[in-house]
Amino acid sequence: MAFVSFLILCFVISTDIALSCQNADDFVGASSPGDIVIGGLFAVHSEMLHPEEDPIKPVIQNCAGFEIQVFLQTLAMIHAIETINNSTLLSGVTLGYEIYDTCAEVTKAMASALRFLSKFNSSEGIVEFKCNYSDYIPRVKAVTGASYSEVSMAVSRLLALQLIPQVSPASSAEILSDKVRFPSFFRTIPSDFHQTRAMTHLICESGWNWIGVIATDDDNGRFALESFGVQAMANNVCIAFKETLPAYLSDSTFHTKVDHAIEKIVKETRVNVIVVFMRQFHVLKLFKKAIEKNVKKIWIASDNWSAAVKISTIPNIRQLGTIVGFGFKSGDISSFQDFLRKLPEKPTDNNKFLHEYIMLLSVCADLEYHDFQTCISNQSQDDLLQNVENKHQIWRDDFLNTNIEPGFIHSTMLAVYAIAHAIKGQCKDRNCTDPSAFTPWELLEELKKVIVIDNDREIKFDANGDMSTSYNLLLWKEVDGHMEITTVAEYDAEKGGFIFEDEEKKKDFLNLKKVQSTCSQHCRPGQMKKVTESPHTCCYECVYCPENHYSNQTDMDYCYRCNNKTYWAPINSTTCYRKAIYFLAWTDWFAIFLLLLSAFGVVVVLSICVIFTKNLDTPVVKASGGLTVCYIILFSHFLIFLSTIFFIDVPTEFKCKTRQALFGISFTLCISCILIKSLKILLAFSFDPKLQNFLKCLYKPITTVVTCTGIQVIICTFWLIFRTPFVNQNFSIPRAIILECNEGSIVAFGIMLGYIAALAFICFIFAFKGRKLPENYNEAKFITFGMLIYFIAWIIFIPVYATTFGKYLPAVEIIVVLISNYGILCCTFLPKCYIIIYKQETNTKSAFLKMVYTYSSKSAGSVAVSQVSLDSKSSSFRATTSDPCKTEKNSVNGNCHFQVPGQPLMKGKVLPRSAARTMIRKRVSSI
Repeated sequence: MAFVSFLILCFVISTDIALSCQNADDFVGASSPGDIVIGGLFAVHSEMLHPEEDPIKPVIQNCAGFEIQVFLQTLAMIHAIETINNSTLLSGVTLGYEIYDTCAEVTKAMASALRFLSKFNSSEGIVEFKCNYSDYIPRVKAVTGASYSEVSMAVSRLLALQLIPQVSPASSAEILSDKVRFPSFFRTIPSDFHQTRAMTHLICESGWNWIGVIATDDDNGRFALESFGVQAMANNVCIAFKETLPAYLSDSTFHTKVDHAIEKIVKETRVNVIVVFMRQFHVLKLFKKAIEKNVKKIWIASDNWSAAVKISTIPNIRQLGTIVGFGFKSGDISSFQDFLRKLPEKPTDNNKFLHEYIMLLSVCADLEYHDFQTCISNQSQDDLLQNVENKHQIWRDDFLNTNIEPGFIHSTMLAVYAIAHAIKGQCKDRNCTDPSAFTPWELLEELKKVIVIDNDREIKFDANGDMSTSYNLLLWKEVDGHMEITTVAEYDAEKGGFIFEDEEKKKDFLNLKKVQSTCSQHCRPGQMKKVTESPHTCCYECVYCPENHYSNQTDMDYCYRCNNKTYWAPINSTTCYRKAIYFLAWTDWFAIFLLLLSAFGVVVVLSICVIFTKNLDTPVVKASGGLTVCYIILFSHFLIFLSTIFFIDVPTEFKCKTRQALFGISFTLCISCILIKSLKILLAFSFDPKLQNFLKCLYKPITTVVTCTGIQVIICTFWLIFRTPFVNQNFSIPRAIILECNEGSIVAFGIMLGYIAALAFICFIFAFKGRKLPENYNEAKFITFGMLIYFIAWIIFIPVYATTFGKYLPAVEIIVVLISNYGILCCTFLPKCYIIIYKQETNTKSAFLKMVYTYSSKSAGSVAVSQVSLDSKSSSFRATTSDPCKTEKNSVNGNCHFQVPGQPLMKGKVLPRSAARTMIRKRVSSI
């Protein structure tokens, strides 16, 4: 059977029961004399009745709606004062009290405050006007209360006139921490700043960001709403709607506003979390309507009603969903519970609240708890008086204990003890049995320094007049068919986190996360929010992170960019990945193939070197320029093949600088030697004296080779000094880094290749001119062909190199180097090797001279020579068949008519026979 504390919410109008005010003394709800009197302001009734007659007169009206929880706070104040009087805290000094009912109305509270300001021992309760209240002794030295922040704001401004300390156990509005506007206000609870921050922390921890807020339309509700809005915005929590209900139940629009709020909650289907900043009787009305409409949400309760038993015992309260809230941290209240058990023994003459409570119990004594409210609500003034006369007083021992809200009871007792400790400080050197021993403003200064021991820990007021107490996270759980309010965790206001007592309660807390309350679905890692047309930042679309961006948390506003070029991320990525580093590695199949080609070229070079060394004295080797020139050419080919190694594997500064310089100088040396050979061949078979003189001037083998090669060395040296090649990271491929050699200067690279091309072109011209020399021994046409291969390869290389990127770019240059190197090597040496190996019969001096003589005879154009025989030993020339100088046609008076090769027949010269033979022999010897 549920405890229905809300059953005491009654509407009573009676001159005897509802505390009708006939004089000033009737205005007091509970009082007790003492040396020092403390005032109390509590909303024992939920509303003040307003007369319907016109005009309205300035009369303090009666109140209705008995609030059992606030009544318990008045008892807590009385108990604390009685406990202090019975202790040694204030030896010889007795505390008294005057407790007034504010009826949750500022107007009624202001009347009570005027009573506090009245002069001490003034029979008529006169409030004197003074310019200086420093010596003024009012009726009370301090005030405890009020129950609501709106009332406390008004009262505090009035009490500040005389700087009467006001210590509230329940008013939590953040604005009350402003000591400029409220200099005499203190409280034994945290301000709403900490509460709204705790609520926001709970919402964020649970993954909610789309919530509704309902508050009362008074100062307390508006300030709480404003504070929560600031906290929510700072934590990316959006408020879908804000609804306010009239502060007073007597407002004619109250029920309409409640209906509208429920409709709004039902309409917003995506809002599953509602934050409620309202007084208990407002929440009671709201929840009854919500149960009718079958509304099921998560309700976050403010400290005002989070532990309200009368709400937790509403029939079918479980249908509302889950209720979680924040309540003030409690202390030991066992002594107060003992006080309640002895309460029936207390006299009611000086406590009208207690008197009214006993009468209400008597009227509805025979009813069950769930019918208790109906009984009281239906009682009219006359019926109640008549029923009281016919009923004997019945006390329910468990009723008050069941309706205790520990946080408020503890904070009320703490407020009284704080005032008592301040009084103790003032009474050290004074006779405080005299009410004029000190003034309220002196007590105010003492109160700022007070330290109270609570649960073995020291607590005091901070600079804002707030006590640094904490909150309990409360969860309403259904146990055995009724709702229990359990403490799940403690909220640490300083650190901003929850402290759980055990794993079971932490599990209850984690269960809250199962409920979704978001405007949009959570964006997963790898996604980011894209704001829509909605004004709320919580309403968005989830889009994938673009390439090279990532998000590793849910609901990220933007994706992080991979902070280094060496990292990349695909679309919809949760992390960045290190880019793969590409280069032409040794293990690459294409690199292996190229290396094999280079190795084969080295083998070919060495083989040719061996063949030429073994056939050192043969005409073919001698006709190739001699062994020295061949070795230089072969060595340059070897270096060119070797340079390809520097194009493979991880590029380094040394490789980048070495490979082009080594290739350029080696190739230049090769071309320079071949140029000398072409020049020599042309010189040997040129019979034009002028051309011969010119070629003789050019033919300086050592000087030409050193000069041509030296120029290339200078070009490469300047290149390496001023614009040296370096290792470059190429990021053109999104997911990879290409390690490559940057040539440093394309111009220098072009000059090096251009210089080689210029030498090759000159060599090509010279070789082309000598292409018709003796067929089996002539190098010129093969040199020409080799140069053509070189030109074709490098002409193709330029556009391919310019348009190719990636790790195979070095391979392009290797291929061109190999093609040009193989072309020149093969064209220069393979024909000779073929003759040396397979045509050995032609690799003799006699055969060589025979072919040259045949060529020379054909060049004369006038002699047919069938065979020429040369005696190798005597080197004598004889005609075996016919001698060109023995025929009558070519013989004139003993002279030989012989055409000089290369000259027109008409310009033939008549030479003596011996001179013609000598000329042929010289040409043979020259080659």
